[in-house]
Amino acid sequence: MSAPVDEALRSRVKNLDAMPAMPAILGPLIECLDLPPEQIEIEKITELIARDKSIAAQCLRMANSALFSRASVQTIRGAVVTLGAMRLRDILWSSFLVRMAPKSNWPLNPTAFWEHSFGCALVSQQLAKKIALPDPEKIYLCGLLHDLGELVNSMLMPAEFKATAERAVLESISLYDAEKQSLGFTHCDSGKLLADHWRLPADIRNVIEFHHTPEQATESAAVVAVVNLSDFLCRLRGMGYGYDELCEVDFHQAPAWNLLQKAVPHLAELDVARFTFELDAEAEEIRQLVASAFQT
Repeated sequence: MSAPVDEALRSRVKNLDAMPAMPAILGPLIECLDLPPEQIEIEKITELIARDKSIAAQCLRMANSALFSRASVQTIRGAVVTLGAMRLRDILWSSFLVRMAPKSNWPLNPTAFWEHSFGCALVSQQLAKKIALPDPEKIYLCGLLHDLGELVNSMLMPAEFKATAERAVLESISLYDAEKQSLGFTHCDSGKLLADHWRLPADIRNVIEFHHTPEQATESAAVVAVVNLSDFLCRLRGMGYGYDELCEVDFHQAPAWNLLQKAVPHLAELDVARFTFELDAEAEEIRQLVASAFQT
């Protein structure tokens, strides 16, 4: 972020401390879930989740959703066992983000926003697996949080962000381009401020700041590139923000693709057409997840 943009943004975002703080149990829970499988303590995780009624309810809804097709799950411990550590980590962050979102007058279609966030997370994870990048679960989380700045903009400058979103819809352009034109900064900039404020891990902060400009990333460049391409894929395949956006990308000419080529020598072996076809097949699962687990 350039100094003039940073100064302009900070002058507008004066109430960053007014943003919701992360729930007290989120950090300890994620630490428990990040342990090697043989060290994960189900009873401790169950106890922590039980302290937050909202998160406990999300876990029970997810465990009983059609995605898992299991017998009725009645207890938090049963939900923990049914869902597993990786899915629980996703639910914890997702529950918190849903709680953050404005309850009314949000300029974005909330269902479309969550479908895009989860879609980008899933595609990022699967793309990382296909090209053998390490820690695809962490890349999933990067994809889930990449648009954090849009929540910041919608909460701290609702009128300006509403006008920006309306401009994006009217001109069929990306929110990123509309923000640059109308606000002078983007959700990448405001998201970076909040990520710093929350002391999120460096790779997540880099993705939030550079997912539209991966060529500017000096660290975690391959992860940023994966989320950039996944974001494009979702928007191209009908999982954008609920409006028709004129966006095209030649993957083999995109800056993100060039970055990945340096990090992944066998990238040329990836069948992009087949990968996008598989994405179409999974889009309905993402919509079910949003509808059943988060009741947006």
